[in-house]
Amino acid sequence: MANRNFSEMSREELAGVRCELEKLYGEFQARNLKLNMARGKPGAEQLDISDSILESANPKFAADGTDCRNYGCLEGLPEMRKFFGDVLGIAPENIIVGGNSSLNLMYDSIMRLMVFGTQNCTPWGKLPKVKFLCPAPGYDRHFAVTGEFGIEMITVPMTPTGPDMDMVEKLVSEDDAVKGIWCVPLYSNPEGICYSDETVTRLSSMKCAAPDFRIFWDNAYGVHHLYEPVVLKDIFAECEKYGNPDRVLYFFSTSKITYPGAGVAMMASSSANCAEVLKRMTIQTIGHDKLNQLRTLQFLKDAEGLKKQMERQAALLRPKFELVLNTLEKELCGTGLASWQKPKGGYFVALDTMDGCAGETIRLAKEAGVAMTGAGATFPYKNDPRDRNIRIAPTFPPIEELAVAMELFCVCVKLAAVRKLLAE
Repeated sequence: MANRNFSEMSREELAGVRCELEKLYGEFQARNLKLNMARGKPGAEQLDISDSILESANPKFAADGTDCRNYGCLEGLPEMRKFFGDVLGIAPENIIVGGNSSLNLMYDSIMRLMVFGTQNCTPWGKLPKVKFLCPAPGYDRHFAVTGEFGIEMITVPMTPTGPDMDMVEKLVSEDDAVKGIWCVPLYSNPEGICYSDETVTRLSSMKCAAPDFRIFWDNAYGVHHLYEPVVLKDIFAECEKYGNPDRVLYFFSTSKITYPGAGVAMMASSSANCAEVLKRMTIQTIGHDKLNQLRTLQFLKDAEGLKKQMERQAALLRPKFELVLNTLEKELCGTGLASWQKPKGGYFVALDTMDGCAGETIRLAKEAGVAMTGAGATFPYKNDPRDRNIRIAPTFPPIEELAVAMELFCVCVKLAAVRKLLAE
């Protein structure tokens, strides 16, 4: 039977629904649940499919004979750079391999720009004001990085094709204090939005008042397809085409491909930018873990091997995403209480509650034993102006626990909304 729209109910009907929901919620509370949908962590079964990394022979020498137990090879093994280049369509010479964390590379990149600047421009830390564009809903850890450095964050609304480019173009053209933008261009965190070709072109070609404006291109989910792959337009080629070769700092890792705690991260950029990075990195480290690079290559082998690994991942994740979406459809469709999108890949499902209900929904879920990402986390300064966006992370819990968590979550969405409607 189709769900009724709550806004069409009388106060008496809403009061009756509230009583039913509170009874159901109390039953969940009595179960003393301890379920976790707070972060986009791989589940145990995802990690298990990479365990042969640990079981196979441990290589010591690179293809050119480099002893990977020793110092050296700051920019990463040639075969590791080629691997990333083949997977992402980037020239290997424009790739620098880091440790296990792409977030670490992003943090370091902000730090370098703050302390040293780039391309003979004034270091950001010596300027009276630095601003950053933050498409939102977005990735909370991005916002935490820019917030850490005291950079003013400007919220840019997301659209079905990426950030609101009319707003982006206006801001970057008028204010030279606007120095960068965070981008998760494929299966964005948390909404699963894929940047259109037009969006990529406009980002590449737009006129910026700041000559040192940088796009932080965090392609974290670039190979995390759940269904048919979505192809992202080549931002390096577009930037080169429009005379902005230094505009992009590109980040990627194998963290959600093999082991998050033992992945291999990389950044890519223009030759000029890479030279600057390596100059500073020479002081910072003598080299990252080359043995881990070898182990990763031994396991994944090449771009085709990575594709097969991601097909195995998708087979594990699809049932979880479909459970989430089917539950939302069954419990909330037609109620007028929430809206959501069906992502084609990535790690999250984003749901918008009625205005003013996200925080209460998360509180109710927590008090009944389900941990979720905090309300507001998907916006700069943790300030969701409409208090409505919630990030659902289906990957970590076993599917049986996920089913219970989603059933409770939908009860919480309804209960928060009906209480608000009755209070108005």
